[in-house]
Amino acid sequence: MSLFGDGLDTAVQKAFTRPVPKSAPAQMRYLVKQLKGTKPVAQMLRISQRTVERYVKGQIKKPRPDLAARLEREVKKRWQPQIRAKAKERAATSGGIVIDTRARLGYTAPIGTTDEDRVRHLTVALPPQYAARLFDAQEAGAGDRQLQQITAEALREVYFQDGGRRAGQLEEVRFTDIEYLEFDL
Repeated sequence: MSLFGDGLDTAVQKAFTRPVPKSAPAQMRYLVKQLKGTKPVAQMLRISQRTVERYVKGQIKKPRPDLAARLEREVKKRWQPQIRAKAKERAATSGGIVIDTRARLGYTAPIGTTDEDRVRHLTVALPPQYAARLFDAQEAGAGDRQLQQITAEALREVYFQDGGRRAGQLEEVRFTDIEYLEFDL
């Protein structure tokens, strides 16, 4: 489970204009149409081609839990690619992204400041350049650690330094023990 990657995907999915297919046969038909055949779908889902054909015909309606999860994940990954791209573009150029989190935050600063980590609940609007960095890193295959680092840099600038108006000597923000994380476009 990727906390940051899944959070970004969920934020983008809120922009969908039509609901994702719910039933397994409808999801399977969608994947067959997208991948142009039953064989690539079977290889991707690690099931037999005949099983895919039976789902498409409606002969099988209820998949095993592990197959249902893979099927839903693959459909959501491919659903409405143009809407997904527009939502990411809007967030990366003008809208930015909102992060709502409850986590342990602290920072490294010069001696004499109170820099102890503490649990904070923050809802912060991040500027478009950080939304662009997050989406670019996600598309490049960055893991949760890199996405967490980008988010920590954004929180340092926006929340702790308030765009350069305070805490100018703040060196590093620690963003750990994440209890809750949600992104919104």
